[in-house]
Amino acid sequence: MPRRTILIRLLIAAALTAGGCVERRFVIESDPPGALVYVNGQPLGSTPVDGHFIYYGNYEFTLVKDGYETLHVDQRIRAPWYQYPLVDFVSENVYPGKLEDVRRFRYAMQPATQVNTQQLMQQAEALRNRGRSLPVDE
Repeated sequence: MPRRTILIRLLIAAALTAGGCVERRFVIESDPPGALVYVNGQPLGSTPVDGHFIYYGNYEFTLVKDGYETLHVDQRIRAPWYQYPLVDFVSENVYPGKLEDVRRFRYAMQPATQVNTQQLMQQAEALRNRGRSLPVDE
């Protein structure tokens, strides 16, 4: 076998074994910062925070911070063009470089509403009185 053919085969084999990879991650920020983030019910950390993901699709993000309403977000992460079937084989196994897919999400949290304690007590007393006025079945 000629040396040139051997060299070409070696280069092809090296290219196939030196396959690239795709690093998938998301960065979550919140306004205000410092909210605790749960991804699909699992704690991730406080914002700003980043995490890795394996698949494209829906993720449930929950942001919790004292003094703010808890925020539940159903976030869809769509696949980029190089992750479509057949193309993804090339991007993950043949392409020699490393591809980074970084998604950034920013969520605004709403301040928690303060409950008027006096009004709440009046409503509770009215409900108690209404319950006392109901007939009792014996």
